[in-house]
Amino acid sequence: MTEPGTRVGDGEMDAEMSTARAWLIASRPQTLPAAAAPVIVGTGIAYAHGLFALLPALAALGGALLIQIGTNFANDYYDAVQGADTESREGFTRVTAGGLIAPERVKTAMWLTFATAVLAGIPLVYIGGLPIVVVGLASVAAGIAYTGGPYPLGYHGLGDVFVFVFFGLVAVTGTYYVQATALMASPLPLTIPAGTIPMEVIVAALPVAALSTNILVVNNVRDREEDAETGKRTLAVRYGYRFSRIQYLGLLGLAYIVPVWFAITTGSLWPLAPLATLPLAYRVASTVVMETAGDQLNPALEWTGRLLAAFAVLFGLGVAV
Repeated sequence: MTEPGTRVGDGEMDAEMSTARAWLIASRPQTLPAAAAPVIVGTGIAYAHGLFALLPALAALGGALLIQIGTNFANDYYDAVQGADTESREGFTRVTAGGLIAPERVKTAMWLTFATAVLAGIPLVYIGGLPIVVVGLASVAAGIAYTGGPYPLGYHGLGDVFVFVFFGLVAVTGTYYVQATALMASPLPLTIPAGTIPMEVIVAALPVAALSTNILVVNNVRDREEDAETGKRTLAVRYGYRFSRIQYLGLLGLAYIVPVWFAITTGSLWPLAPLATLPLAYRVASTVVMETAGDQLNPALEWTGRLLAAFAVLFGLGVAV
C-alpha cells in the first residue's frame, strides 16, 4: 500500500489501497501542525496574561484543524479539475488527480468539512460575537478561494499572503481573542472589546505566520517548473528560485527575531526557548537554498512543518512561563 505522504508516480497505483487510507492521504495529516501551531502560541500568550480559558481554546483548535483539512480537500479537488496536477508532479499524492477518489466525492467532503467547522464555531460566536463570524466565514472563503473560484489566490501569487494572514496573524490573534473575551467581555459583542487583542499578541503571531508561509515557499520551489507549464503563477514562477530562497530565509529570520524581542521587552530568557530549533532551521534552509528536485524538497517540506510545530510549542511554553 502507498503510505500517507508518498507519491503515486510513474503510473503506479495501488489498486488495493483502502478507502480509509485514500481519505487519510486527502486530508494531509502532515499539514496539521500548521493549524495547531497558532492555537498553541495564542494560548501561551493568553496563559501569560491570566486569560487562559480551556473550552474556547479547544474550540479554536477544533475549528483550525477542520478549516485546514477542508482547505486540503479544496486544493486536491480544484488543482485536479483545473489541470494544475499532472503526471510529472513531484509532490505528495493527490487523490483526485490520481484517481483514488472521485472528484465529486472530494468536493462534497470539502463542503461537509467546512460546514462542520462552522458548526463547531457556534460556541465561539457566542463568546466572540460578530468579529468571530467575520473571521470564520472569511477563513472558509479564503480556504476555497486559495485554489478555487474565479480568481484562485494560489494561481496568482497571493497564496503566500493568504497563509501569512489566515494561518498566522488571524489564527493566533483569534485564539487569544476568544479566550480573552470569554473572561473580559459580555457574550455576543458586536465589535472587538478593548484589550482583547493587544499588540503583543500580534507580534507573537509573526513567527507562526512566517514559518507557515515557508511551508508554501518550499512547495512552490519544488513545483516551479510544473506550475509554469500549467499556468499557475506562484511567486516562485513569477520571480524565480533566487527570490523564493531569499523569501524563505527572510521569513526564517523574522521568526527568530520575535523571541529576542520578547526576551528584551519582558526581561525574561524563557521566550528564547525556540532558539533551540536553530540547528534544524539551518539544516532545512540549506536544502531549500541548494536543491530544486522533489526527492530533496519533499523531506524539506515535511521538516519545515516539524520546525513550525517545535517552534510553536517552545515559544508557547516560553511566553507562558
